[in-house]
Amino acid sequence: MSTKTGVVEFFRQVRQEVAKVTWPTRKETMVTTAMVFVMIFVMALFFFVVDQILNVGVRFVLNLGA
Repeated sequence: MSTKTGVVEFFRQVRQEVAKVTWPTRKETMVTTAMVFVMIFVMALFFFVVDQILNVGVRFVLNLGA
């Protein structure tokens, strides 16, 4: 047996659930955004270094760097 919810009831329930959400403050949003950009920079730097090391290794193995 399935219970179906009408459109009006569905939107009423959605509104109730949205009212329960704790929205972040502007400061929390800014700090989180800054942390994301820092992590992106750190990961980009990490993968750049790993890529360069692997590049040197492949060139050495294939004797292309000599």
